[in-house]
Amino acid sequence: MEVLKIATAGSVDDGKSTLIGRLLYDTKSLTDDKIEAIKKSSKKKGFDYLDFSLATDGLVAEREQGITIDVAHIYFSTEKKSYIIADTPGHVEYTRNMVTGASNAQASIILIDARNGVIEQTKRHFFINNLLRVKHIIVAVNKMDLVDYNEDVFNAIKSDFEALNGKSTFNKQQITFIPISALEGENVVTHSEKTNWYSGPTVLSYLEGLKAEETYQKSNFRFPVQTVIRPKQDAYHDYRGYAGKVYGDSVKVGDKVTVLPSLKESKVKEIQFFDGTFSEVNEGASVTIQLEDDINVSRGDTIVKTNEVPNSSKELEATICWMDTKKLAQGTKYLIQHNTNIVLSKVDKVAHTVATDYSGIEEVNELGLNDIGKVSFKLSKSLFYDSYHENKSNGSFILIDAQTNTTAGVGFID
Repeated sequence: MEVLKIATAGSVDDGKSTLIGRLLYDTKSLTDDKIEAIKKSSKKKGFDYLDFSLATDGLVAEREQGITIDVAHIYFSTEKKSYIIADTPGHVEYTRNMVTGASNAQASIILIDARNGVIEQTKRHFFINNLLRVKHIIVAVNKMDLVDYNEDVFNAIKSDFEALNGKSTFNKQQITFIPISALEGENVVTHSEKTNWYSGPTVLSYLEGLKAEETYQKSNFRFPVQTVIRPKQDAYHDYRGYAGKVYGDSVKVGDKVTVLPSLKESKVKEIQFFDGTFSEVNEGASVTIQLEDDINVSRGDTIVKTNEVPNSSKELEATICWMDTKKLAQGTKYLIQHNTNIVLSKVDKVAHTVATDYSGIEEVNELGLNDIGKVSFKLSKSLFYDSYHENKSNGSFILIDAQTNTTAGVGFID
């Protein structure tokens, strides 16, 4: 069954967890004991409604404060599709959590409180989805029940958000506006009679109609080698296969390929899955590739098509989202993990931070926790990379503190 990965975003108390809980409830994805626990907890708190946020907020602090702190991954299925939803926190101090949650998203739901409209957090969440180049965005104008399902309120928010979209640097985003009440279930799974002025899809029907292939970024074929398979059995005495995941484009038997960083060339001899062989595989497939020539390939290498070799440099410029309490400063050294390849790097220059509310840039010489900014690096050896807007997998990396083994930041190559 097709799997769709979704991220949610919204300010504090905009109703992200309630929306997800409502989706789970209305699609009958909650077990009876879970529903009973939600009923008991809601009654204990004196609510005259079911508090669906309890279906996702698992931490004690989240339940006590009624907010989302950590990224929660929720799984559910319909007859048409399976879903993985990353419920991300809305607080500015959890920007790093939101970047993490949205990093693998194929679509994103940004919630807006109908009473408050587009606020600073809305801009921040849209900025991050823009930075991560999430193509499909649902702007769910929530709590329409608190503004009497007023069409003018919805249209005003839609107009303000479209003005914000004019500042976007990623113009391929497809934005869909849906008026909802997550608490009452209006336009979440079924169409609401209270918004007879709205003729668009519900949240679920939009997601059901979204094809996974529409969310993929079309780019050059990249195949980071995860491991080399050598069975060393009599039946497979000379077998040598390279396991990994296909990114960017398809690959087929007979394609001329180049192994990086050695620049050795060969052809694809066979493509294997655990239960058979294929003449061609597409983006997202995890397979084993055999080459016609017995050349040196190991974990950390990347197989590309011969006429699509990426850039190579010992210098790098990237947008960094900083995730560590220890600040990023000029001269500090970090390990760059780029796909399966690890390279030692030194921070050459911290140019500026980027305001996530689109208010501009600020020249700085270091990045603090949750800052997003432009940084240049010098590397111990050449790195073969694409820009992030050309190829997400080959244009991104993580920064590792070699002393503590902490994932200190994530980078998007310019």
